[in-house]
Amino acid sequence: MNKDQLCENLEKLNEKYQSMGQDASSYLDGLLLSNYTNYWDYINVDTLLTLQKTKTDFPDELIFVMYHQITELYFKLCLHEIEQVAGNGKIVTNSGEDRGWNEELNPDYFIARMERMVRYFEALTKSFEIMVQGMEKEQFQRFRMALLPASGFQSAQYRLIEFSSTPITNLVQKDKREALQNASLEEQYEKVYWKQGATELETGKKTLTLEQFERKYQPEFISRIKRFENCNLWRKYQELQKADQENEKLIEVLRNFDLQVNVFWPLVHYKSAVRYLHSKESDIEATGGTNWQKYLPPRFQKRIFFPDLWSEEEKEEWGKGWVMEQIVG
Repeated sequence: MNKDQLCENLEKLNEKYQSMGQDASSYLDGLLLSNYTNYWDYINVDTLLTLQKTKTDFPDELIFVMYHQITELYFKLCLHEIEQVAGNGKIVTNSGEDRGWNEELNPDYFIARMERMVRYFEALTKSFEIMVQGMEKEQFQRFRMALLPASGFQSAQYRLIEFSSTPITNLVQKDKREALQNASLEEQYEKVYWKQGATELETGKKTLTLEQFERKYQPEFISRIKRFENCNLWRKYQELQKADQENEKLIEVLRNFDLQVNVFWPLVHYKSAVRYLHSKESDIEATGGTNWQKYLPPRFQKRIFFPDLWSEEEKEEWGKGWVMEQIVG
């Protein structure tokens, strides 16, 4: 960097701190005294590696714990992207400066964020072999009993992704959607599809898994549904100009995201359940008592974030082809 560039940058720094009522020279003094940033402190590696707490002494339980933690980090990345789309690309810096588009969503920005989320789910789906093939069946069937009544069903971030992607009507139980399409958000939430999957197989009552889940997260879920009623991914798409809505690349990435979240991701869980919870005599209940046989296969609930982007035939056959290919071969 030459002298002129250095002076120019110093002037910009001075303007930045003056706008906040701060003295730039004081910050420069602090910079001279600061230590270098190193990888382990920046990533908090030491703390990160202490977060794997197993309940048993079975070695493969560590795989189970770590993969689910990785999953939650990818979900957090998705929610981070959705927040940016909902805000039309608006980014507020620490200095209070607005950067990005604030009036209407830039379609290229929309596409880029959707592509990121597709990649996150692709990474999760492709890496799920870590779970499907990476644990001994006998170990899993033993240590899983120490996890009751916890269940992957209780991933709140996954539910937040759903509530942020589409109107709540599309997440209502399939046989209740038409009757409840004009009902209140709270009434529709009561019939959201995944509650049906968290009922006791024998009695049909709510499982303890569902009761605990709702006790902790229901207020946050209701708040999320209301907040994203008019800025979920589908609503943001509808806000675009007609020409932008016809953008083939945007349509393709929205459809891909729909498949990743509502077909491929549930399907790899179904494959895992078949491997670990199915036997010749009978199916074993999941740790939370969830009805995985009816809950996981995509074709049963036909949850679709963007139904207007799919033909009637595609919606009718939703998930069937992929299930047959992946399960039957």
